[in-house]
Amino acid sequence: MLSRRTLLKSALLAPLVRQWPAEARPLPLPLQKPPRLKPGDTVGLFCPAAPAYSREQVQITIESLQALGLKARLAPHFYDRYGYLAGRDADRAADLNAFFADPSIHALMAMHGGWGCARLLPLLNYEQMRRTPKILIGYSDITALLLAINAKAGLATMHGPEGAATWNRFTVDWLRRVLMDGEATLFQNPTDKGDTLTQTRDRITTLNPGIARGRLLGGNLTVLSHLIGTPYVPDWKGAILFLEDVHEEPYSVDRMLTQLKLAGVLDQVAGVVFGKCTKCETEGSYGSLTLEDVLATYLEPLKVPAFSGAMIGHIVDKFTIPLGINAEIDATKGTIRLLEAAVA
Repeated sequence: MLSRRTLLKSALLAPLVRQWPAEARPLPLPLQKPPRLKPGDTVGLFCPAAPAYSREQVQITIESLQALGLKARLAPHFYDRYGYLAGRDADRAADLNAFFADPSIHALMAMHGGWGCARLLPLLNYEQMRRTPKILIGYSDITALLLAINAKAGLATMHGPEGAATWNRFTVDWLRRVLMDGEATLFQNPTDKGDTLTQTRDRITTLNPGIARGRLLGGNLTVLSHLIGTPYVPDWKGAILFLEDVHEEPYSVDRMLTQLKLAGVLDQVAGVVFGKCTKCETEGSYGSLTLEDVLATYLEPLKVPAFSGAMIGHIVDKFTIPLGINAEIDATKGTIRLLEAAVA
């Protein structure tokens, strides 16, 4: 039995608890687009989460950027190590802040994901980022930075390859089209059948047909769901929500989509794109729901256009998807069309 004092205390605090997420959410800022990348520009490589374990991989990244006509510079604390983190929080945040303030740096690319970006959010200089907008690109744990900087600085950020990505033709082509050519491009999965009678790889699954327009917002499902209720997420109303993940069994995806549902995120969006959930099927769990079951459970009742299978996630061939940019999705065709350039 609860005491009368406990019940009264709960009753008094309940309105405050209900109001906190809404009060904490920042008011939307006018969108700032970063300048596009040009030959000769310098990309700052930094490690906001996991350490840079392989110097050979770093050299491959530098040479890949050079092959694009760009220069690369490593952050001062690039090779730091503090357990599973790439150095202390203050030093990792200082690297990010310094790159935004440095006029000789034109874009910032995370070397790795892992874990640790959310620890930096209270330490970032969002006012500086708004004054000196630059391309910020990465995926996975970098989702925390992409969402927070979009919300707190009003900057269009880029969900795309990290330094340790596979710099193949597919990934580089989309990066170039979005960040260098400034195309209002149409993202569409490959349709190559190989030597099979019908396409078996990179297929699109339509959950709810139709066309929707809105600001692209999203990223890694695990990271995004853990930021809900903080001041570091944007306004979801009318957005096109895109999601991806890796090594999460269906029950984990279920749990995180439940969080987005209970927090009211899913009920606000105009459409949903679920990219790739790599290695997310259950292994030997009797009677488990499949990933397809889970997505259908949460996305079909929304009655907004939704599809899965887009080239977004922990995959070799990936799109570069800008956050905060207006886009149109066709859930029947499985396409995402930018309605404006992502860069200035």
